[in-house]
Amino acid sequence: MNPTWIGIAAAILTTAAYAPQAYQAWRTRSTRDVSLPMFLMMVTGITLWLIYGLMIGDLPLILANAVTLLLAGAILVAKLRFS
Repeated sequence: MNPTWIGIAAAILTTAAYAPQAYQAWRTRSTRDVSLPMFLMMVTGITLWLIYGLMIGDLPLILANAVTLLLAGAILVAKLRFS
């Protein structure tokens, strides 16, 4: 099994995992059960992974974290806006 394909599959799954929560938060305008400290830490960590990917020029890492940052960032914005 090619390690690159494993990385791509992992990136797709971990990135896509944020989509249902982001959709629900914006659809219902409810983020009551979303942890603000967790999402602040997560968005910070994703940002650092994106910076790291940019620094080493790793395209899969860059793409996965850019999309994840958009989705997790949308949840964070919803939490700040709707709480």
